[in-house]
Amino acid sequence: MARRQDGDSEAESQRILRRVTQESDPGGSLAARLTNRARDHLAAADVDPSDRIEQLGTRIGRLLAAAVTVAVFAGFVLFLMQRG
Repeated sequence: MARRQDGDSEAESQRILRRVTQESDPGGSLAARLTNRARDHLAAADVDPSDRIEQLGTRIGRLLAAAVTVAVFAGFVLFLMQRG
């Protein structure tokens, strides 16, 4: 049991180190990292790739949420422009 916990904690440590290295990489710009994160999020890269229905549903939901967010923001800007 102790060996499995050691292996699990070592794998977790390696994952954390990779993430810290990736996020603090001076060669990668902030805009590039944000763009990649947004692309991966909208493409549902974090869901099970073998489950096509879950992938499709997640993509549709995230795209609709993004569209609604843009529409609400645009409506708010138009509202502010009419007032002033």
